[in-house]
Amino acid sequence: MSKSDFGSFAELKQVFGSMDKVGKFTVFDMGGNKYRLIAAIHYNRRKVYIRHALTHAEYDQDKWKE
Repeated sequence: MSKSDFGSFAELKQVFGSMDKVGKFTVFDMGGNKYRLIAAIHYNRRKVYIRHALTHAEYDQDKWKE
């Protein structure tokens, strides 16, 4: 991420195809869909803030949205 300059979600999705936008967060599917990395990305400031790293089961409980 630090070597790239992604200006939008669409540009990021071209490189990291297994990700989705959920509200204001970007959710990356990792480890063969076993894990989720939830991040807040500020494209204008080139900052990525990791909010949660969860298993798929933890993610499905939706507690991270609270």
